[in-house]
Amino acid sequence: MATTTVDGAAIEAFQETLRGDLIQPDDPGYEEARAIYNAMIDRRPALIAECTDVADVVAAVDLGREQGLDTAIRSGGHNGPGLSLVDDGLVIDLSNMTGIRVDPDAATVTVEPGCTWGDVDHATHGFGMATVSGIISTTGVSGLTLGGGHGYLSRKYGLTIDNLVGVDVVLADGSLVHASEEENPDLFWALRGGGGNFGVVTSFEFDLHPVDTVVAGPMFWPIDELESTMKWYREWLPQQSEDVFAFYLKHEVPGAPFPEAIHGEKVCGLMWCYLGDGDVDDVLQPARDVAEPLFEHVEEMPYPALQAMFDDLYPPGDQWYWKGDFVYDLTDEAIAEHERFAEVPTAKSGMHLYPIDGAVHDVDADATAWYHRDATWSMVIAGVSPEPSEVEEISDWARDYWEALHPHSADGAYVNFMMEEGAERIRATYGENYERLREVKANYDPENFFHVNQNVEPAD
Repeated sequence: MATTTVDGAAIEAFQETLRGDLIQPDDPGYEEARAIYNAMIDRRPALIAECTDVADVVAAVDLGREQGLDTAIRSGGHNGPGLSLVDDGLVIDLSNMTGIRVDPDAATVTVEPGCTWGDVDHATHGFGMATVSGIISTTGVSGLTLGGGHGYLSRKYGLTIDNLVGVDVVLADGSLVHASEEENPDLFWALRGGGGNFGVVTSFEFDLHPVDTVVAGPMFWPIDELESTMKWYREWLPQQSEDVFAFYLKHEVPGAPFPEAIHGEKVCGLMWCYLGDGDVDDVLQPARDVAEPLFEHVEEMPYPALQAMFDDLYPPGDQWYWKGDFVYDLTDEAIAEHERFAEVPTAKSGMHLYPIDGAVHDVDADATAWYHRDATWSMVIAGVSPEPSEVEEISDWARDYWEALHPHSADGAYVNFMMEEGAERIRATYGENYERLREVKANYDPENFFHVNQNVEPAD
């Protein structure tokens, strides 16, 4: 897959079948079409096929395969290392495929791959239901789901893939298949956490849960309370009901809507989401007792409002460099390293520890491609800035911080929190499931057509 020129007749024939737009470097909309969420990524595809339906996707896959083009799949465009773009190749852009259908009687939602989680939340909230997603509503459904997916509802309802009922997939040979527990179960197993290695998913069906309003919001402590609060948190949260979710954070307080008096303060804290019907003060009080909060704003709100809470802080166009790890235990030694990196380099940079216990632990490690089922947290260290001049600083900080913590973490990470980190890192992420993934890859994509991703190479 190294061809950088495409037969002109093939392009012309493809354009005649494509209902969407085909964008090339000389076209007026090219710069906008190749822009993705992480502005650090600057790749120049030869062709961008903006698909509108499954037939467009099939035609695009056929073009990429027949012309020997490196082919990337773009849905929401949030992939950190920019694997939704490829230099000199073909981008199959699904962002215009945004259909959603809620079945309130079956408590399911069927979603096309161009949808964001904000789109899904809007559609399902009208029925008082939701499914598991992330923490930023502009994130695309496809990438988050295929990587596993965790968020505010995970302690209660598991990973996003634990709520996936079935998918439609265009394979490398251009055929369309359905995958579920009953149909093509090996493919369905691999798609639940195995990323974009196996095909282009054109439809997802998810289970929904009765989630309407939640009690949620941030609580901050001064950064010098990090040791005491993190040691308390590691013991306290795993003992709580699955209705209680709180991810640990380390940040600098941004501007509005926070009070001016704390703007720029370095803080640690918790981002809460309570699903229970008890008194939320009974849940919050132990956190207040361990250290006096600098700021607290936890209130009842519609679930979509919680999902969108970080959207304005992190719009498209920032520079991002992130590193992740699964964490089994927050050891004293690890907490000491968190203290050593207490200062974040920019106002948008930070560290989050997302709980992935509770219902996530109820699923066996070999039931889906997601292997680290007994990890307690999924950690991300994110260097973020709107300024290109700060790329080196935020990247060095994230790498140094991660290198200090990695000896105290698992070898693998949530695949959606990885940059391009090499084959051994991918192998560690999938653990004992890795060889089975290679076998499924050999069955469905033996030539590794879908390789612009966190790639699992087919078995020999």
